[in-house]
Amino acid sequence: MTSRYRSSEHAPSSSESAKSLSPRRRTVVKAAAATAVLAGPLAAALPAGAVDAAPAFLHGVASGDPLPDGILLWTRVTPVPEATPGSGLGPDTEVSWIVARDKALTNIVAKGSTPAKAASDHTVKADIRGLEPATDYWFRFSAGGTDSPVARTRTAPAANASVTGLRFGVASCANWEGGYFSAYRHLAARGDLDAWLHLGDYIYEYGTGEYGTRGTVVRQTTPTHEILTLADYRIRHGKYKTDPDLQALHAKAPVIAIWDDHEIANDSWSGGAENHTEGAEGTWAARQAAAKQAYFEWMPVRPAIAGTTYRRLRFGKLADLSLLDLRSFRSQQVSVGNGEVDDPDRTLTGRAQLDWLKAGLKSSDTTWRLVGNSVMISPFAIGSLTADLLKPLAKLLGLPQEGLALNPDQWDGYTDDRRELLAHLRSNAIRNTVFLTGDIHMAWANDVPVDAGTYPLSASAATEFVVTSVTSDNLDDIVKVPEGTVSAIASPIIKAANRHVHWVDTDRHGYGVLDITADRAQMDYYVLSDKTKQNATASWARSYRTRSGTQKVERTNDPV
Repeated sequence: MTSRYRSSEHAPSSSESAKSLSPRRRTVVKAAAATAVLAGPLAAALPAGAVDAAPAFLHGVASGDPLPDGILLWTRVTPVPEATPGSGLGPDTEVSWIVARDKALTNIVAKGSTPAKAASDHTVKADIRGLEPATDYWFRFSAGGTDSPVARTRTAPAANASVTGLRFGVASCANWEGGYFSAYRHLAARGDLDAWLHLGDYIYEYGTGEYGTRGTVVRQTTPTHEILTLADYRIRHGKYKTDPDLQALHAKAPVIAIWDDHEIANDSWSGGAENHTEGAEGTWAARQAAAKQAYFEWMPVRPAIAGTTYRRLRFGKLADLSLLDLRSFRSQQVSVGNGEVDDPDRTLTGRAQLDWLKAGLKSSDTTWRLVGNSVMISPFAIGSLTADLLKPLAKLLGLPQEGLALNPDQWDGYTDDRRELLAHLRSNAIRNTVFLTGDIHMAWANDVPVDAGTYPLSASAATEFVVTSVTSDNLDDIVKVPEGTVSAIASPIIKAANRHVHWVDTDRHGYGVLDITADRAQMDYYVLSDKTKQNATASWARSYRTRSGTQKVERTNDPV
């Protein structure tokens, strides 16, 4: 395994809405579908034949949230065949773990055990501390004589280490029914990632056939109905964790994840969601609580504050990473075409989180300030698209098909929060802030202007790299035309109406690789040959970088 922390310190030698179109919510949900969480769907969440043996580690192993002295380890054990995700069945089971400096697990540095309880869906988290910074480790879980696969992880550099390079995979928006997770397989095969960032929509909540690819279900999800209950969310997470490409990536590098809306429901806000019908689908409070509980059970994420995903990680003197939760505290999205988007009483972040973000950016002493950001912060005007493109773009962004130039689910719908944050960056001369974004199912490379209306005469306060979706529909999928057809027409028009946008690809699926040195932060964009094929290849598409001190994006002709 190639080490990617290029540090001047030697390691000790001792022992990774602007949504695809979906039907508007029906006001009535069949009760039978909403509660069908028993034997059939539960068994379907597992690979064929997997329930014949127990205990078993059917959902892989993972690690996340690296610290200089620690890492969070995760797995899920199936103690008996009937203890499928969401079932509530099966005994509490003791699960042991070991951490070693070598893949053969001979040089053990930490070990222990913890119970996998039915009350937590037999998921296990072990927050390991006392490790060395900037070091590769391997780990394994065991239960009842059965061992899990061995996985690799890595700690962060020491807080004051002079780190010369970092490399992160970047992904978002992986809809099971939309295709195969080849993007994860190609990231796992690299062997050079310090960690990978997942910027939201790790799972999707829809029922089968409600959110496919070009109207086709590539592979069916479980349960087949829209997920509403704690059991539902657990089953859906369990289904995703059976994907071999996702398991492979989790076994190769620690993940740093935030949620967006589909981990709960489409276009969610603090008091509800577009994809939630109060009463017919229970209460929003109960659904949100169930979704969050399942998320924290099934993801190797440390909640810094209970019930949220906003937190901060540091990677030596080179970079810190502020991770946002842009769903738990936001005001309800407004209709486009009115002045409510500028209302200072409305918020995307919530007051406490915005103050936390501003304080962290101001006090940061690292070269780069990265922000894990689930929805696009750069302003976006649609421009003069023809009707045949304007309508599908409006659908993708969740806009009325009249095509008003605003996406109220992203920062454009909460302009006072954005104005305050960008003014803070400018007034405090905070440099090298890079927003890393998912959600919109397109790839973008943007300056983040203080005043988009006068840009480029006005200043750019930051930069933004947006990665496309792993599988979720983008424009060519909605229009059902060959890949690249829409982008060839739409991209020049979008760029003309948004002079801070250096590049936008509206059509393709893939992932990003972010490489950071003291001189520049560079995003390499990779695209898949066909998301509907298990053996899809990946190829490099474009690279953009921001050089230290510039707050602007520029194209570069080679990936790192």
